[in-house]
Amino acid sequence: MPLVLPKIPKRSDKRKHMQQADAYRQVLRKHAQLGGQLFGPVPEGRRREFFCLDDRTWVWHEEWQDELGKHHSMTTRYDIRPDGVLKSQGAHSYQRVQGEELQNLYRAAMLYRDQVHQGKNMLEQQVAAQQR
Repeated sequence: MPLVLPKIPKRSDKRKHMQQADAYRQVLRKHAQLGGQLFGPVPEGRRREFFCLDDRTWVWHEEWQDELGKHHSMTTRYDIRPDGVLKSQGAHSYQRVQGEELQNLYRAAMLYRDQVHQGKNMLEQQVAAQQR
């Protein structure tokens, strides 16, 4: 039996794949920024992002400097599971999300869907046009 080597992608295929990955990251970054503004303006010197990473994962991320100039960062990851929602924050293990926090997450997800995704097609068209 002859040795069959895997097909090596052409350079243009690799470039196209890289461009598509870049476009996806740009869209995700923009959605994260828009999601971070859902709850009011982001204060000067602060970075806030809220976004849907995939069909089961939501991320809230904030960065800021305290009055002494020390940099702080907090990322909260929400995993949507059939039996409930779990969150992981920093180095802490998963905790079940309940009560008011669960209601707030639900409202945030609905706001994100309604406000951020309204502009999704327009944003993706802009990114695609930049690649041409």
